Amino acid sequence: MKLIVLSLITGALVGFVFALLKLPIPAPPALPGIMGIIGIYLGYQVYIWMAGTFLK
Repeated sequence: MKLIVLSLITGALVGFVFALLKLPIPAPPALPGIMGIIGIYLGYQVYIWMAGTFLK
């Protein structure tokens, strides 16, 4: 939980600094970015499952 809160605070701080400096936000559009992160996580979990199942 601590890692999640620190990540959120860091992201908010970076977003604030970018807005302050009038730079474009360093992230993809909201939904595609979220789906990309979910896809990476799911791919990682599938690998862990396959490695545990088939590579014993």
